[in-house]
Amino acid sequence: MKNIFRTTIFVLVAALCSIACSKEELNPESIFSDTLTTPQNKFDEWISQQITIPYNIQLKYRLEDKESNTSYNLAPAEFDKSVALAKLTKFLWLESYEELLGDSFIRQYCPKIMLFVGSPAYNASGSIVLGTAEGGMKITLYNVNSLNPYNLDIEFLNYWYFHTMHHEFAHILHQTKNFSTDFNLISLDYQSSSWVNITDSEALNMGYITRYASSEPNEDFVEIISTYITNTKQYWDNRVASASSEGQEKIKAKLDIVRDYLKTSWGIDMDTLRDIIQRRSNLVTGLDLTL
Repeated sequence: MKNIFRTTIFVLVAALCSIACSKEELNPESIFSDTLTTPQNKFDEWISQQITIPYNIQLKYRLEDKESNTSYNLAPAEFDKSVALAKLTKFLWLESYEELLGDSFIRQYCPKIMLFVGSPAYNASGSIVLGTAEGGMKITLYNVNSLNPYNLDIEFLNYWYFHTMHHEFAHILHQTKNFSTDFNLISLDYQSSSWVNITDSEALNMGYITRYASSEPNEDFVEIISTYITNTKQYWDNRVASASSEGQEKIKAKLDIVRDYLKTSWGIDMDTLRDIIQRRSNLVTGLDLTL
């Protein structure tokens, strides 16, 4: 008798639940959000209007795990210094190419993402990563927090940021259109990761404009570009003159190939681009680097 009673109650409860559930309308919206949104501030609006819309570049200054290299112990970029570097980037880098070639060139070939990281990135070898370019799509700049917007030093800016920007952008160019393989035949003593063990004078005597240029041909190629255009003619001439006669011949032969490549493949006159960058470099202390 008790079993019959229990069965009757179970069937009744199940029927009531069935009726109630059949009438309940479920909300199709998930309670879990797929994306996290960050409130937009005045700097975000500036980036949108001055960088993203005209140049098709996302400039990211907040440290995001998915964009960062987790192999390094990194710190986020400070807000005010990110603002200053963003304005310097537009004036010294993007607008330099735009002045020479028009806005369509930089919009088409510039990386689509720029990431600012506050701290340096150190390799196991002890060398410092000044910047990286990933498949022509993203450039990462490190050590943003060392920038002093109120005491600008163009040598510091070039060393940490703009030499790197031009270096990495040159990688994008030669990955898009190959340079002559004759370049690879000028030097046959590339050092790979051992470049950190040679001095500046040793590199010059071997025919490399910088120590890092001695690591491999592609780095050699872009180091010539970035060193040439971010420094004065006097600096370049003095640096080459300090090399051995063999080193001078190799550097000059490489420069001839680089110069011809940029002109014939991209319509870039190296001397004109250098003049533009040097003129703009002399004006940075007068820029308003705040919002």
